Parts: sequence; structure tokens; C-alpha cells
Amino acid sequence: MEIEWCEGMDYSKLKISLFLLITTITFGTFGYVLVEGMALFEAFYMTLITISTVGFSEVKPLSPMGRMITIVIIVWGISLLTYTLGQVAKIFVEGELRIILGRRKLEKQIAALKDHYIICGYGRIGAIIAYELRVEKIPLVVIEQDPSRIEELEAEDILYLGMDATSDEALISGGLQSARGLVTAVSSDADNVFIALSAKELRPDIFILARASGVSSESKLLRAGATRVVCPYQMGAKRMAEILQKPTVIDFLDQTMMNSELGLALEEAVITENSLLTEKTVMTSKLKQDFGVIIVAIKKLSGDMIFNPDPDKQFDAGDVIVVIGEKEKLYRMTKAIS
Repeated sequence: MEIEWCEGMDYSKLKISLFLLITTITFGTFGYVLVEGMALFEAFYMTLITISTVGFSEVKPLSPMGRMITIVIIVWGISLLTYTLGQVAKIFVEGELRIILGRRKLEKQIAALKDHYIICGYGRIGAIIAYELRVEKIPLVVIEQDPSRIEELEAEDILYLGMDATSDEALISGGLQSARGLVTAVSSDADNVFIALSAKELRPDIFILARASGVSSESKLLRAGATRVVCPYQMGAKRMAEILQKPTVIDFLDQTMMNSELGLALEEAVITENSLLTEKTVMTSKLKQDFGVIIVAIKKLSGDMIFNPDPDKQFDAGDVIVVIGEKEKLYRMTKAIS
């Protein structure tokens, strides 16, 4: 996705032509100085007007040898100057074409996205979120207008829009109508509130995860339409306190959620009306026997959370089950029950 205009261009011909052109100018300048006894500036001026063919008169009458030098300058200089200017024009034209074609390619890739996430802001939080989603091969597009961060996005080959995330046009261009959710993680809480309001107005059912700098902004973001609000500083401090109190529990969660070598993961799955689990119980679903997973919790449509559900607890359409198991088995389970 790199659209850097100078990438891949061959500058060797331009370098050679510039070198030869400078050599010709140097030859003419010192030739006039040595043969015609001109001052250095006069010789340089005479060489330039000869190469450029502007038609000015000679600085002083030339001897036969001086005229031979002039002939060499005309033949070599005009050819080299024309060729050099052509190379420069070619580079600029190709550069503009690369930018245009690169943007069109980028726009087509973004327009083709479905069930993706839109990340507004590519700061420290946005970059980590983008990395984690890419590890799981979840499609995403970043909206960021900071040039330095755009360079990072291009280097990481991440789809992006160089636009203001607070504008409706940016959200629409990012594929809001077909997105799975939106993450607003810009540095300003006011901008996060505005983005949440805009996204909710454009698509009322969109899932919005918002970043808050402080606890005081959490309620504002929720009122603006954010589905969930995260305060990184508060969450980080709380986690540090939990490590002090329950280090083994945190180690277990870290290894389960983040250690890919173990092959374990926590996963959630939505039970639809047509799901094989609908109206079955924990026991009759045979999830543990068939897939070797452990049902940790069931989140009911009402929002109630049932931890370690009893064997006779029934699954209903709209329930979300939280299970733990091996990643491969979790994938097969998700496919089977959906």
C-alpha cells in the first residue's frame, strides 16, 4: 500500500545527465578563461547563454579556438540540457501518477471492506488496537491525519484515510455502514465525544468503543452514543493493583488471552435463532464432549451474566456464551453452532 511517490524510481539516468551537464559547463567556463582570457564570471555567463540558446551576443569576439569550444558546448550542452529536463519532467509526472493510482487503489481496498473495524486515531492506544486486530486477521481501516503517523501506517501496510475523523465524510469513506464497529481513540475527549455522536447519528446500531482520558469523560461518551468506554490510565492502575493482590490469577489470564504458544483462548459466540444450541441446555449441548471447551459464562439478552452455569441452564436466542479452550477447537465450535 506504499504510495510514496519516489519509491522504485530510477534516478541513475538523471544523475548521469546532471553530471555530464555540469562537466560541460565546467569545461566551457574554464575553456573560455584559458583560451579567451575571460574573467571567471564572464566565462560562466558565456557558457550558460550558449547552452540555453537565448540568443544574446558574445561577451567578446572569439578566436577560432574559442569558437570550437562554443561548438562543443552547443552540441553537448543543448542535448544534455534537453535530456536532463526531460528526466526531471518524467519523474514529476510519474510521481503524480503514482500518488493518484496509489490513492485510487487505497480507496478501492477500503470500499471493499465488510465487517471491519474503523479506528479513529493512530496514537499509542490506536496503534496497539490495530496491531492486535491484525494479529487476529480482523480487517480494519484507520482514520488519521497526522503526517508522521501516516508514514507509520504506510510502513506497516495498514489501510488508512488521511482525513479528519470528526467529519462525517471520513466516517462514511471508512465504510461505517458495513463496519462491525468503530473505535474512537483520538487524544481529545471532546473529539471522541463528537465522533461518537456523528457515528451514532449516521448508523444508530453501530458498536462504538471509546477512549477516555479521565473518569469524568466516561458519562459524556456514553451519553454521546458510545457502547463501551475505556479509561486506559484507570484500567492500567487497576491491573497493577490486581497484580499485587492476585499475581497467579493475572498470570493465568495473561497466558490464556495473550500467550499464543499455549493454544488456549477465551472466546465468545452469539446464539442465533437458527443456532443448534437454541433451547438446549448446557448438558444437552455437549459442547464439552464434542469440542473440549469449558463454558465460563452466559450473557443473557437482558444483560444478566450467569457465571459457571448449571448443567440444566437453557440457551436462548440472543445469548452470548463465553468459553475457554484450544483455539482450533473454539474455531470449530463457533462454525458448528452459528
